[in-house]
Amino acid sequence: MALNRNAAALLCLFLAAPAAAAGPSDGWRDGWRDDDERRPYAIGLWGDLPYSDAQAQVGVPNLIADMNAHDLAFTVHDGDLKAGNGTSGSATPTTCSDALYVQAFGYFDALEAPAMFTPGDNDWTDCDRARNGSFNSLERLDHERQVFFATNRSLGQRTIRQDVQSTPLCKGFDGPGTYRDVPCVENRRWTKGGIVYATLNVQGSCNNLCDTSPDPVEYAARNAADIAWMNETFDVARAKGAVAVMLISQADPGWDLSDGTRAPTRDPKTLAETDGQPDGFHDFLLALRARVIDFAKPVAYVHGDSHYFRVDKPLLDATGRRIESFTRVETFGDNQDFGSDDVNWLEVVVDPGSRDVFTYRPRIVPANQATNPPLVP
Repeated sequence: MALNRNAAALLCLFLAAPAAAAGPSDGWRDGWRDDDERRPYAIGLWGDLPYSDAQAQVGVPNLIADMNAHDLAFTVHDGDLKAGNGTSGSATPTTCSDALYVQAFGYFDALEAPAMFTPGDNDWTDCDRARNGSFNSLERLDHERQVFFATNRSLGQRTIRQDVQSTPLCKGFDGPGTYRDVPCVENRRWTKGGIVYATLNVQGSCNNLCDTSPDPVEYAARNAADIAWMNETFDVARAKGAVAVMLISQADPGWDLSDGTRAPTRDPKTLAETDGQPDGFHDFLLALRARVIDFAKPVAYVHGDSHYFRVDKPLLDATGRRIESFTRVETFGDNQDFGSDDVNWLEVVVDPGSRDVFTYRPRIVPANQATNPPLVP
């Protein structure tokens, strides 16, 4: 997708502007405020896209057009702007070059509703792979912070003000092997109709503890910041009398012993990882479980990463009892073998007055199905 003039101008403005200080979510320019009437509305969730030229040039534009055809309060992309490795000879950017982020900015600028984004491992943590251009991963995260998170407003054609984690708790790039303390400006929070939403920079590739050039210093700082932001989000929800919380991150951290082909396996009672890999999620999951139990209202945890659409309840307490107020939501993700197959999105109908608050409606994009080969019995 070519970057239109409006997107290019906005991108230049964002790159030139310093990050704004955090403030209350005061609504977009046409009047939506976080204290509005608690009536039903819909949001759109997507991620792990695009992974190929077909998806970048056809599938994602079709998906965006489909979301724009629905009345959505906002959309969220839960990370991964590209495949795990670059594709030789591709027509669209598939390494971690600057062009990748320009392409993604154009997608978000094409969305009519406010558009939110949380980074994915393929667009920063894994950028140090040779097939991604051998970039410094932390430098690429800093670049994402400049492109997508330079102000305290969302992306999209309509924007809303968001709360930003402005305390310098994360690490930024200050030359090879050196760091500087920076705000975790990618961690955002906003409120709509009595529900508190927040993004958290939680990554695949063991949360930056495995794969090429793991970085335990960067991980430790960001993990502590994520836990602090998550705790503050529940504090805000309690103070506001929120009826539900939705958290959005990229990684599938694994929840139990059932899904070793798609996620880390872990003891569901202790939440300790059992597969021998470095565990970049244990402390976060323990903190999350404690706050979910304490909140005692619906909590949705949205992620991508393992490319398998599902809505389930995998979180147990320390005795093995299911925490029924908690729902894991995994968005559709890439299936490169079949062009634009699985280039779809999830509509969530949010009814603050209902018992469960969230109702999930998978949206299969008709234009993308038309480009796929016939099904074979």
